[in-house]
Amino acid sequence: MVKERAAKILKILKETFVLPSWVDSKRDPFETLIVTIISQNTADRNTAKALDALRKQFKITPEALAKAQINQIENTIRTAGLYKSKAKAIQQTSMILFEKYHGTLQPVLQLPLDEARKTLMEFSGVGPKTADVVLLFSAKQQTVPVDTHVNRVTKRLGFAPQNANYETVRKNLQALFDPQDYLAVHLFFIELGRKFCKAPRPLCKQCPINKYCPSNGLWNKL
Repeated sequence: MVKERAAKILKILKETFVLPSWVDSKRDPFETLIVTIISQNTADRNTAKALDALRKQFKITPEALAKAQINQIENTIRTAGLYKSKAKAIQQTSMILFEKYHGTLQPVLQLPLDEARKTLMEFSGVGPKTADVVLLFSAKQQTVPVDTHVNRVTKRLGFAPQNANYETVRKNLQALFDPQDYLAVHLFFIELGRKFCKAPRPLCKQCPINKYCPSNGLWNKL
């Protein structure tokens, strides 16, 4: 059964990888939202540089970023790429939170999952993945964010069709794994995608879960 195979895969991933230390840290939900916006379509190291620059220039609060000059935000996050659209999203989201939600995300995070996701995705620059990251990491909501690595790994493992959209991949993963494992699934699938299940040529022979992967070796022959 697919669910049994999924359980074996997760067991191996837990034995192979370690959850990063920051998982247990108490990062502010608003900062998590800002980091996730900055991280869109950019490498982790560039995200870190941009966040560090933003911290040096501003307090990471809705009030401070809502009142900031847009060109100042652009300049601080330039290393993350797409800095103009990201700066605009950061400022507009900050304005909404400052003016409508008294400068805090808590009223949104305390909503039921579907309502919270819908509300977050009404903010500028916030799509389903960004919303799910904030809800999983800041509110312990039962959702699995799907980035490019999670999407690729899920489909190669046969847990979702190759043409599946974001919601299908997310819901399939949530049906296969227990809610307490959603965070591990998200992070370990990312790690697997980075180290072994690469695009376009995965390292199938070295992959720790290759015997449970129906795509084992297929991409190496293309």
